Formats: sequence, structure tokens, C-alpha cells
Amino acid sequence: MESTFSSPAEAALQREAGAPGLLTPPEDLDRVYELERVAGFVRDLGCQQVALQFPDQLLGDAGAVAARLEGTTGSKMFILGDTAYGSCCVDVLGAEQAGAQALVHFGPACLSPPARPLPVAFVLGQRPVHLELCAKAFEAENPDPKAPVVLLSEPACAHALEALATLLRPRYLDLLVSSPALPLPAGSCSPEPEPLERFGRRFPLAPGRCLEEYGAFYVGGSEASADLDPDLSRLLLGWAPGQPFFTCCPDTGQTQDEGVRAGRLRARRHYLVERARDARVVGLLAGTLGVARHREALTHLRNLTRAAGKRSYVLALGRPTPPKLANFPEVDVFVLLACPLGALAPQPPGGFFRPILAPCELEAACNPAWPPSGLAPYLTHYADLLPGSPFHVPLPPPDSELWDTPDVSLITGELRPPPAWKPSNDPGCLDLNLRPQLELAESSPAALFLSSRSWRGLEPRLGQTTVTGAVSGRRGIAIAYEDEGNS
Repeated sequence: MESTFSSPAEAALQREAGAPGLLTPPEDLDRVYELERVAGFVRDLGCQQVALQFPDQLLGDAGAVAARLEGTTGSKMFILGDTAYGSCCVDVLGAEQAGAQALVHFGPACLSPPARPLPVAFVLGQRPVHLELCAKAFEAENPDPKAPVVLLSEPACAHALEALATLLRPRYLDLLVSSPALPLPAGSCSPEPEPLERFGRRFPLAPGRCLEEYGAFYVGGSEASADLDPDLSRLLLGWAPGQPFFTCCPDTGQTQDEGVRAGRLRARRHYLVERARDARVVGLLAGTLGVARHREALTHLRNLTRAAGKRSYVLALGRPTPPKLANFPEVDVFVLLACPLGALAPQPPGGFFRPILAPCELEAACNPAWPPSGLAPYLTHYADLLPGSPFHVPLPPPDSELWDTPDVSLITGELRPPPAWKPSNDPGCLDLNLRPQLELAESSPAALFLSSRSWRGLEPRLGQTTVTGAVSGRRGIAIAYEDEGNS
């Protein structure tokens, strides 16, 4: 049985860490997990204790990888196999509890900066890529050799992008190759000119060029998988709507135009913005404690909901599941404060009782100064909404006319009232009008929801209960009370 606010203990025991058929052959461990580079990272730092973080699908190889690294480095290795939130984030808290001096992250990563300084090495993996098939697919989808195109890939295929670009550059003149935004080594200088960092990647744009001018060719994914990868979702949502976006399977070279799927994702996000505008109670889900600036982002979201006249409640529930969130029926929408990949992770088949939004969608719903739909960028990381970011849009002052702009709900068709907190310049609004009887003029949304329930919990009913003398109850234990006799 699942408890009210946490996952059941049996779930961790019943979860399959790694099926035998998915284990990596021993002769391929050094290549797949880049053990030589990891061993050099540990030796250069002189660490005695190192944490190794694996996602669920790679835990089957964790023991063999840890044993080989201990044999080559002489350092003690700790395996982090169960993160409190998403496995794509660096589990700094778990590494500190183990007393680790450094951390090695294996598998897909969001590359979000950790909340606390800790030396981290990322091993994204090296998935095989059929370069000739991908090159033919690129030429078939991009017949114009002068069209600007960016080469993108899933993290495990990033190692093959330069080789793919080498095959294409003799014909294509405006080809840009992206790379994962891995943290730079300590003491190294940033390249000049400094590349643009977006979507967890670096784009070496030429001076005067912008990313919105380029189409995209994404290498990754699988034809057998029906779920949309979170990394691909944030690219489709954030890419310029007027530019082409193609995906290519690295095994077969099969391509797909993602324009239709990107339109569906944007339409879904626009619907969630409307739900947030109609909401009166907002639940802020703390989806990470290890990513930098999460406290500042939580304060920003609380101020945002307060300015829009909404009530907000902060909930720390670990990984959100439908049974957990169903315990809060008075909440109209939830906002997941997590890393870019965690906020776009696929939802369970049953779905949630209330929709779950990203911080960018709450910003668009509550900030009247936010650009309208179609002009505003879709930001997948909450840090882009905070002061200091080029995308930050401050709230207008209370006396701004933006708060009085008429707004009609596209879901209910009703006119939304302005925020209740906004002061009025009319001095008559401060006068108290006497009424024949007391009435509750304003109440909290939670109280209104409670009043609509048929059962509201135990009521004292003082003076309405008949007084009777105390009587003896049953004696014994539940399996055999004294008055039941022998069975």
C-alpha cells in the first residue's frame, strides 16, 4: 500500500535494477563507460572516496564498473543507485552522505549546475551511429546546400557528430555542430568567442548570427519507443517554430519530420497556461534539492502567485505520483520545480488528478508583462526566469495598467477578475458599508473547497450529544477477544 506522502518501501525492492539481457559484456565495459578517462579524473584529483551514480537501466553494470575502478585507482567507490528525484541530476546530497570527494555520473544527464560545489565527471555513453546512413538521410531532408542547419543529438550520440559533420561539410556551407555543455575543467579558460549555451548544449555561433536562423537535424531516439524523450521535448518546444526539425534514428537512418509533434506539444502547453490562469490554488512541488538556485526559484514562484491573487502551497513529496497528489484535491494545478528534463518527463499511463505545469507556464499565466504566445521563448529551466538571466521579465508595479487588462478564459469562457491584492485609487473603496447581518465577504480557496465537501472530518457538536456513563469495552487482542470464546 502506498502511504500518503511517500512511495512505498516495497517499490524500491521490487524495482528491477538491471535485467540480465541488458548487461554489458565484460570486454566492452572499458569502452562503454570510458573507464580510462574516469580513472584519470580520479587520479588527478587524488580522491580516496568517489561516488558512482547510475540510472536504473544501468545498475546491472554498477558492480563490475566499481570493481574495475577500485582496482585501477585504489580509491573506494560508492554506488548511488536510487536518487530522490530524477536520475539525470547530480545527486550531490547522496554523495556527501557517503563522504565522497568527487562524483562520476553515468547515463543521460541534464547538465544542470549542482547546488553545492563538487568535482563531477559525466559519462554520457557512446551509442553506435551508422554515419553513412545518417549522412544520406541528412542530404535527403536538406537538398539546399546553403540552408543553415544545426546538428543535434541525444547525449549518447554526441561523440559521432563531428565525424558526421566531416562527411557533410564538403557540400553544406552553413553547418553548425552542437556539443554537450559539460562543465569546463578547473583552471581552463573559456573559448573565444564564447559559445551560446542553450538546451544543455553549446552552439559555436559566428558573430552576428542567432540560433533562430537555423533548422535542426537530431540524431537519436528509437523507432520502437513510443514515449517522447524529455531531451527531445525541450528541443521541440524551444526551437524556432518556423524552422524545420528532423530526427534521424542512428541505427537505421530513418528520418521523421517533427513539425506536427512540436505543434501538439506547444498546443498542450498553451492549454496548461490557461489552466494556470483559471486556478486559484497552486501547489508548488519541490522536484529537486541538488540543482543550483532552487531556493531562489521557489521564492520567485511564490511571489508570482501572490501577485496574481492566487494561493500557493509548497509540497516536498519526492517523485510525484498520482496517489500522492490525489491527497490534495483543493489544489487546482501543480507546478514542478525540477531540472529541464524532470519537468518534461513522461507522465504515468493513468495520468494525474490535476495537471502538472513547468515554471515557464506559470510565469506566462501570472506575469502580465510576459510576451504573448508566439513571441515568448519557451524556457525549460527555471533559472532562465530569475533575475540576471537575459529572459527575466520583472513583474509590473501594482499601479500598472497591465493588471487591469481584460482577460477571458479560453476554457470556461468567463471573464477573469483582476488580482484581489491590487490596491484601488478610489477612496470610496475604503469605506465600510453596514449590512443587516454578518456575511463572509472573502475566504481562502481552501476554506471554500472544504465548505463544499459533504464530509468535513470529525465535528465536536458541543451540547448536541447525549451524556451517558462510561462502559467497559472489549478486552484482549484483535485475534482473540475474551468474549469471543475459542474458535
